[in-house]
Amino acid sequence: MENRVLYNGVCMPEIGYGTWQTEDKEAKTCVSQALQSGYRHIDTASIYGNEAALGIGIRASNMPREELFVTSKVWNTNRGYDKTMDAFQQSLHNLGLDYLDLYLIHWPCNAKQSADYNRINLETYQALIDLYKAGKVRAIGVSNFLPHHLDMLLKTEVPPMVNQIEFHPGYSQQEVIAYCHKHNIVVEAWSPLGCGSVLQDELVLELAEKYNKSAAQICIRFALQQNIVPLPKTIRPDKMKENLDVYDFSLTQKDMQKLIKMPIKGWSGNHPDMVER
Repeated sequence: MENRVLYNGVCMPEIGYGTWQTEDKEAKTCVSQALQSGYRHIDTASIYGNEAALGIGIRASNMPREELFVTSKVWNTNRGYDKTMDAFQQSLHNLGLDYLDLYLIHWPCNAKQSADYNRINLETYQALIDLYKAGKVRAIGVSNFLPHHLDMLLKTEVPPMVNQIEFHPGYSQQEVIAYCHKHNIVVEAWSPLGCGSVLQDELVLELAEKYNKSAAQICIRFALQQNIVPLPKTIRPDKMKENLDVYDFSLTQKDMQKLIKMPIKGWSGNHPDMVER
């Protein structure tokens, strides 16, 4: 598997294993199977409730820590400098690790949540900067941030290295991607398969037949060819391996454009400026 190099020189495997909606009782087995299948990049978050089980699975694999890339995120209820610091330490404890490879702000605070949302986002991000400078995390960034959320963070002493957004055929957020690439921010894709619904789309199935690949492989290739790091999630070992088997074909530019121009499909319905949680 190839790596994406962040602007600080840290290498991140370009396909990660997503664990959103992976129940705690499944997480230990799933992460062990993912590592056996070839994944080295594991994505979780405090709100997922599976950090402890994932940590057990990671340690049970006996995989050298330096070969792994582990991400977690601070949840909305822990925004602010002090709460973020505490949340980070709790995630480290849950995972049983000495450091994280990447730590993200899960969602931006918006005007619906607080009139003081800019200050809250900056204070939260300052905590990430200080964790980075202290060597507790190798890279920092955000999740679900739009350009107007990112503008002020680009002025900080350690601008975001990663922005993890919802991305898949039917919701490809081209303006956000262009902004991030312009500012040297690596984009990660959560729900790169559109929560599964995109896998039944007529165009995606047509392309799967054309390239003799699965619908999921088409979606993953769609991300990779836009320099995006997909984080597909599955609990099936055969699908884990299949989702990594995407390096023996490329989508034509014509087919890429067809996928980019797809009408909205598989969108979670969560817009960063509208969520009220």
